[in-house]
Amino acid sequence: MSALTWAVAAVVTDPSGRVLLCRQSGGGRRWALPGGRLRRDESPPAAARREIRAETGWEVELVDLVGLYRLGDPAASPPAAGHCGALPDVLVHVFRARTLAATPAGTPAGGCHLDWHAPDALPEALTPTTRAAVADALAGRSGVLRDPTQDTGPAGAAAPPPEQRSGGELGTTRR
Repeated sequence: MSALTWAVAAVVTDPSGRVLLCRQSGGGRRWALPGGRLRRDESPPAAARREIRAETGWEVELVDLVGLYRLGDPAASPPAAGHCGALPDVLVHVFRARTLAATPAGTPAGGCHLDWHAPDALPEALTPTTRAAVADALAGRSGVLRDPTQDTGPAGAAAPPPEQRSGGELGTTRR
C-alpha cells in the first residue's frame, strides 16, 4: 500500500484576470499551478499561502476552495477498498486566490519559470490537473471532486462531469 500525499495549489489571478503559472525547469516542461506539499502541522489554506509565497514570491488571499483533484497513474489498476493507489497517489486541494499587491513581496524559489497568462491564451503545455482546475476556477465552480486522468474531453481538455457543469450536487457555481 502506498501513502497518500496531500498537496495544495492555487489558481492565482491578478487584478486584470491573468493566471499565474509555473513551468518547472526539469521534466516535460509543462506549465502548472503554483503549490506544493502539506506539512504535517499545517492546514491546507496555510500550506497554500506558504507554498505560493515560497514558489512565486507573491502574497495571496485565498478566496475559496475550487476542489479536490486526484493525481495518480492512469495505467495503474484501481486500489482495493480502503487502500491507496500506486505511486504517485496525490490529493491536491486547489484554491482560487488573488494577489494582495501590485508586485511580489519576495524572491521566488529557483527552478520555476513564472509567467502570467490571459485566460483565453493559456499555453498548450499544461498539466491535466492544471487545465481542469483553471477551467473550473474560471467558470466559478467550487466543491469540485475530480480525477483528471479519468475526465478528459476534446483535445485533452478536461470537461466537467455533467453534475458539475451547472452547479450540480457535487460542484457549485459561484454567483
